[in-house]
Amino acid sequence: MLFQYTVSGEGIFEKGKESYRIPQGRAFLAEIPDDHRYYYPEGSDPWEFFFILFRPQLIFPIWEQIKATIGSTPVLEPGSIPIRMLRDIFAEAQAGRITDPYLASSYVYQFIIELKRLSATHAKNKEGWPDSIKEAVRYLDRNYSRTVGLEQLAESLLLSKFHLLRSFSRFVGITPNDYLNRVRIERAIELLRTTDWSIDRIGTEVGYSTGSYFIKVFRKLTGQTPGSFRSGNKSLHYNRLFFD
Repeated sequence: MLFQYTVSGEGIFEKGKESYRIPQGRAFLAEIPDDHRYYYPEGSDPWEFFFILFRPQLIFPIWEQIKATIGSTPVLEPGSIPIRMLRDIFAEAQAGRITDPYLASSYVYQFIIELKRLSATHAKNKEGWPDSIKEAVRYLDRNYSRTVGLEQLAESLLLSKFHLLRSFSRFVGITPNDYLNRVRIERAIELLRTTDWSIDRIGTEVGYSTGSYFIKVFRKLTGQTPGSFRSGNKSLHYNRLFFD
């Protein structure tokens, strides 16, 4: 089975007589072998994507449930848990830290379970979110590295800051500021694992004005400092800060 998610550009996924564009933020799910093909359309921007291949044993019933809920070509937010986990698995593999098939299998199972959970909560909860809250989440996911104040966010959505705060907390479960900090710290974790940048530079890169405040927020959400995380085992579970 194949799960593939577009990071930039786009490709084409054909299944039977149906054809689907797979642009940024969209995935496709396919069984191999099957009556499908996917390809890069000539003349388009480069198609960049993450993909994961795995065997169907034990997973196939869940896979079928996922497809029944969100379809074979779902749109998934880059900030959703499965996509963040997909980036994590890539980083682990690139760094040579997936050292045996048992560890690889555990990551696959985690990924599939999170995709199943997202498909269930997406159908049950997010469709009930007001458009303004969906847009607020998208805005924070895309602009986390900038200074984003509640008033600025509310103004961009044509809402009062008090209405935004109440509505966001009600539907998302946390405040806009807490959500923004989680986005920033997850991005910081990715940079700590994949670059040799200084702690101050990473803090600035993800939107914090001072290194000390970055360290304070990082410790609050992960239980350790950025330095101790970098020098430790960098295990995958420290990137599990989001709950859909």
